[in-house]
Amino acid sequence: MSGSGTTAGDDPLQTAVWRLRSRGCWTDAAALLTPHSTSPALALQRAALLVERCLFTGKGWADAEDALRTAEATAGDDDERGAAACERGHLAYAATVLSVRDRADEARAALGRAAALLAPDSPGRPLLDFRRGLVAEHLAESPQAARAAYHRAHTGADAHGDPLLLSFTWRHLAALALRDGELAEARHGFTESLRIREDLGYLIGTAPALAALADTEPEPEAGRLRAEAMRLFRLLGGVPTWLADQLTPPAQAAQAAQAV
Repeated sequence: MSGSGTTAGDDPLQTAVWRLRSRGCWTDAAALLTPHSTSPALALQRAALLVERCLFTGKGWADAEDALRTAEATAGDDDERGAAACERGHLAYAATVLSVRDRADEARAALGRAAALLAPDSPGRPLLDFRRGLVAEHLAESPQAARAAYHRAHTGADAHGDPLLLSFTWRHLAALALRDGELAEARHGFTESLRIREDLGYLIGTAPALAALADTEPEPEAGRLRAEAMRLFRLLGGVPTWLADQLTPPAQAAQAAQAV
């Protein structure tokens, strides 16, 4: 699921959903959409919220599965079926990468099905490209294929006016650049990702963006960024759950490991 924040002319329902989602209140946001579950678009949006909750918290898998089955049942054309398949692939990816259950084959199959159903110019295509990049990077361990997919997603997100997806593509391209030792490129990408998230008010994604940028900065700036990330992490109840390890500087992490 991507999204673009809210503006004065937005649908009040979407404004309310965005405000809850951006603060990590996925269950409450999904509840607002429950009365509209006969709408393919809103049923899919509800499923996407609950899948995102799984990825950030490691909880709520059964609710996400139920919502996704509803979205799949209401889909009426290839574009809607393709979008639901993309979400199915993302849920399987999340379960695999968080070591809940190995569903890597299901993730690949679902995203492949989405690719066959979504038209090349479909608004859902950039998100599909991004998710195929995640699978390539984190499940297939193929950074080259991941980079190509992220670039396609980045171009598509820009063309379709999806700034939140752009914040994710900036972040993941920057992570690959950092992996290759391209510090300036990585710093630029992480900075852009953080800027977009702050502009949109995507609070739940701001702490990870701060922590990622800290990895490209010298002290004392790195420490300041991690401290701000930790403040937001605690404010949001320790979500995303996988961020805690990234908020510990390498030297401190080594000391903590020795203490255990």
